[in-house]
Amino acid sequence: MKLLRSTAVALALTTGLLAHAQAAQQNASGDPTYTVEAPKAFSMMGDLLIARPLLIGATAIGAVAFVISLPFTAAGGNIGEAGHALVVEPGKEAFVRCLGCTSSGYKKD
Repeated sequence: MKLLRSTAVALALTTGLLAHAQAAQQNASGDPTYTVEAPKAFSMMGDLLIARPLLIGATAIGAVAFVISLPFTAAGGNIGEAGHALVVEPGKEAFVRCLGCTSSGYKKD
């Protein structure tokens, strides 16, 4: 079990570092017009096996936290902001972002 955990952590860190390095190299000109994401297979696998389940869990936990905090956010008048931060943002990254991409293609907030 300890070997499995160590392997999973090493895989997650390696995938994250490689995805970050790939994203940094994609647009060397700095012009956002030329930014096209074409993730590699390892980025897609890491996203599918590690990131997506964690983001789906974060969305579910955020929804529960939003419902619990609803009386307080209603009193403060920021229900929309709390819902966006706790539910919409992780949900958008989990369900709208392409597999292996670093940013969401969904631009409507």
